[in-house]
Amino acid sequence: MARSRSIIIVGAGIGGLTAALTLTRAGYRAVVLEQAARLEEAGAGIQLSPNATRVLAGLGLTDRLRPHVVAPEAIRIMARSGREIVRIPLGASAEQRYGAPYWVIHRADLQAVLAAAIEQSPDITLRLGTRVEDFAVHQHGITVQARTTQNAGGEVTRDEQGLALIGADGLWSALRARLGERRAPRFAQRTAWRAVVPAPRLMPEFREPVTGLWLGRDAHLVHYPVKGGREVNIVAIVRDDWHEPGWSAPGKPDELARRFESFAPEVRALIAMPERWQKWALFDRPSRRMRPQGPVTLLGDAAHPMLPFLAQGGAMAIEDAAVLAQCLGRDEDTERALRAFEHARHRRVARAQREARRNSWRYHLTGPLGFARDTVLSALGGDRMLRRYDWLYGWQP
Repeated sequence: MARSRSIIIVGAGIGGLTAALTLTRAGYRAVVLEQAARLEEAGAGIQLSPNATRVLAGLGLTDRLRPHVVAPEAIRIMARSGREIVRIPLGASAEQRYGAPYWVIHRADLQAVLAAAIEQSPDITLRLGTRVEDFAVHQHGITVQARTTQNAGGEVTRDEQGLALIGADGLWSALRARLGERRAPRFAQRTAWRAVVPAPRLMPEFREPVTGLWLGRDAHLVHYPVKGGREVNIVAIVRDDWHEPGWSAPGKPDELARRFESFAPEVRALIAMPERWQKWALFDRPSRRMRPQGPVTLLGDAAHPMLPFLAQGGAMAIEDAAVLAQCLGRDEDTERALRAFEHARHRRVARAQREARRNSWRYHLTGPLGFARDTVLSALGGDRMLRRYDWLYGWQP
């Protein structure tokens, strides 16, 4: 494919890799520049709701993903006492309703499937160990200056030419800063503790093909199977401060156990199972559009970081990739196509961000407010709860 049809993508996370695949479907060549020397996806599990699996199916990835996924039968929302508040049907019900499945998967498995598809595409180049240092906009597109670390330890600087530059480099996006963003992400007063445990070690109720959500005071717990059901992903989110260097650190099990002392015995037993925890500080950004700067745009967390209280961080990046390719495929004017992409995505991702922030508050309610929340959820019932997310799961590119 002609060099003039190249799109340069910064970042080889879920959003960047998916964008490379969708762009080739629209007739472009993609060059993906990734700073890490190896693709290693951290964070353990990810939930892929129908709005995301629909895009992945359109890329022909269903059969490759199927051995790694679990289709949960339901989301069970539980009080910290162990009482079931409501059970939201998923499984066959969700697939029939939305025309695409609801899956859970280990992030590393999803990334490996995307990377394998990219390796088989003659129109995608993936450069690992490559750091973008600068870019310049010119009449025919964009030139990106990047520095690649070689196996022998030396570095090589090279220029990449393309029609457009897409920043998919995550929450701490260097490209976003280069576009004039002066404000740092804002700490959300929450930390997420993550671990994966072999399923045979757990009680039967935690091995079921179900996503469990336990609500409590200043803390909640999520668990679901990954690796085709062989392991269980556990995420504990607590109201917290952050004093560690960086934004991730090993977590002390005793510290986490104290935050769940008021939960049911089975939850405390589950919290005690992992031999090691990794904790992440959660950060947020306000919903606002960046100042346009030629044939350059952002997607995924670089554009609109999502707090994990709606399980839509990965899904929104996958949606971005699909819409980006559609806009570029429809309009030969690259800058106009990128502005159309930004306009098309702004209202939807802002709504998802707002809903995630609301859940951050709702999940940790106790006392009269917590009782009122549980009463409303129970009265709504699972079917009506699912219908409330038709706007989210029923999306199509």
